[in-house]
Amino acid sequence: QVQLVESGGGLVQAGGSLKLSCVVSGIAFGVRTMRWYRQRPGNQREWVAHINGDGLTTYATFVRGRFTVSRDNAKNTVYLQMNDLKPEDSAVYFCTVLGSDSWGQGTRVTVSS
Repeated sequence: QVQLVESGGGLVQAGGSLKLSCVVSGIAFGVRTMRWYRQRPGNQREWVAHINGDGLTTYATFVRGRFTVSRDNAKNTVYLQMNDLKPEDSAVYFCTVLGSDSWGQGTRVTVSS
C-alpha cells in the first residue's frame, strides 16, 4: 500500500520561500513518476509539477520559474522548492504517485501579503 507523508508547509510572507518534502513508502520509488498538487480554499485540486524517474520535470504555467521539483531516490523523497511565493499560492499541497489513487494528508502553505 502506498503511503505518502508531506511536510514543510507553514506561514511565509509574500516573496519568501518554502521547501516541501514528501516521503513515500510501499512502492519502487525510483522508477515512479511523482506529482505535486495543491488545493486552494474554495477550489478544486490542481496539478502543480511533475517529475519522472529520470528526473525530467514539468510545471504548471502559474508556478514555472518560481517552483522546482526534485527527488532523492535514496531517501524515497520528492521535494518542491517554492520561491517568490504569492498570496495566491496559499493552499494545501499534496504529492501523489502517477497511477496510484493514494494521497497523503497534505501540508498547508499560507502566504501573507
